[in-house]
Amino acid sequence: MTSAFRVLGSSARNASMRSLRTASIARHTRPYASAAAATKTSNGGMTETAFFPDEAAGPTVATAIPGPKSQAAIEQLNKVFDTRSLNMMADYRKSYGNYIADPDGNVLLDVYAQIASIPVGYNNPTLLLAATSPEMASHIVNRPALGNFPSNDWAEILTTGILSVAPKGLNQVFTGTTGSDANELAYKAAFMWKRRQQRGADVEFTQEEMNSAMNNALPGSPELSILSFKTAFHGRLFGSLSTTRSKPIHKLDIPAFDWPQAPFPMLKYPLEEHASENAAEEQRCLDETERLIKEWHAPPAAIIVEPIQSEGGDNHASPAFFQGLRDLTKKHDILMIVDEVQTGVGATGKFWAHEHWNLDAPPDIVTFSKKAQAAGYYYGNEELRPNKPYRQFNTWMGDPARAILFRAIVQEIERLNLVENTAAMGDYLFTNLEGLAQKYPGEIKNLRGKGQGTFIAWDSPRRDEVLKKGKTVGINIGGCGDSAVRLRPMLIFQQHHADILLEALEKIFKS
Repeated sequence: MTSAFRVLGSSARNASMRSLRTASIARHTRPYASAAAATKTSNGGMTETAFFPDEAAGPTVATAIPGPKSQAAIEQLNKVFDTRSLNMMADYRKSYGNYIADPDGNVLLDVYAQIASIPVGYNNPTLLLAATSPEMASHIVNRPALGNFPSNDWAEILTTGILSVAPKGLNQVFTGTTGSDANELAYKAAFMWKRRQQRGADVEFTQEEMNSAMNNALPGSPELSILSFKTAFHGRLFGSLSTTRSKPIHKLDIPAFDWPQAPFPMLKYPLEEHASENAAEEQRCLDETERLIKEWHAPPAAIIVEPIQSEGGDNHASPAFFQGLRDLTKKHDILMIVDEVQTGVGATGKFWAHEHWNLDAPPDIVTFSKKAQAAGYYYGNEELRPNKPYRQFNTWMGDPARAILFRAIVQEIERLNLVENTAAMGDYLFTNLEGLAQKYPGEIKNLRGKGQGTFIAWDSPRRDEVLKKGKTVGINIGGCGDSAVRLRPMLIFQQHHADILLEALEKIFKS
């Protein structure tokens, strides 16, 4: 194909590319998922408009999982790639909407969604159109080193996509490649900001600073830290791993920075029955956070916190707790970094989970990835731009192709009102899960996530068994922490999907 294109004339080459694109769309898309395309009736008798009217009507379990074709594929893959963390072997060409397929003909309702990373469904037609556009093709085959050679439309791509949904008060972005990368970049921004404060805005680096930095020594390598919270997860790179506190397996054998960790509130449920105890627990955590800010030998330049601690077990705190954290960062002149890698892009019934907090002042930095299909951090303070070029820099500095995809995701979210849909589906799910918890009190403990969209979890005394049995009844579901079952459906998850999920869970609880 490449050699053929080389010898084609310009017009013939363009015609061939158009032909290929048309064929690609015909092969891989289904009818455009119009919001008014069709209706389905849920078990409760309510009529709803189906976002993906031609997706599977329900799960199909044709074989054990993994089946024979999957087992063969896993054996082949294992020869060249570590498969020990494998959940299931997928066939993405046959996956569609809310359903993930495997090579053996099994089709599962996916409420795990690639660890909370699929926003608007498998093979979404809107995203496929964006992916097969000439604009996308150009940015894929000519991937620019954005810091040195950005394309002339990079500003437009950012303003019409990533920045069109920027958190309130944050109007700039630094793009990256992964959630871990986004957090690491945010830490660097925080350290440079703090040292600029200490040194003076327009003061040049001294020769001693430059020389000592090359030896990882003072004063060029300052004794500063990032404060994180117990049971937090912020990534697996060196800086982000030092702030990750969820599981030992992530951290074993890896040298780490000596940075502080504050306690994160461990709330008791139901919340309304433990209001005074939970308030006292949150105040205890705030008091210890302040003590660490004041006393840690390497003063924090910033704190980083997840709106909901996801990998650590879906641990929640109240808006008052996060308001208290913001007050502490203002009081002690340090930054507040909010890690929205897993909670962002509509999952909690708000586009950004920290919108639930009603802060008087926005966070200084908000990191994102996963459902955005792109990554980076938002900020608003001009002082968070490094004072010199090449200080916050790498070859790619993000990926325009992923930014174009995020723009299409935003358009799809707005077209179908998917944030509002997720809030409504969360309320429906939570109410029905409360009913299951009353019916099966030994199966659902500490149900949490009320009012947080579909970002719902509970503790299970047989969590791993529940996850495994899920596939036998047609659902792909995930866990976190030591005992939590967590729901991470896509934003296109609707009531008829919720009814399938609830029925499947009850089958598991009965077994």
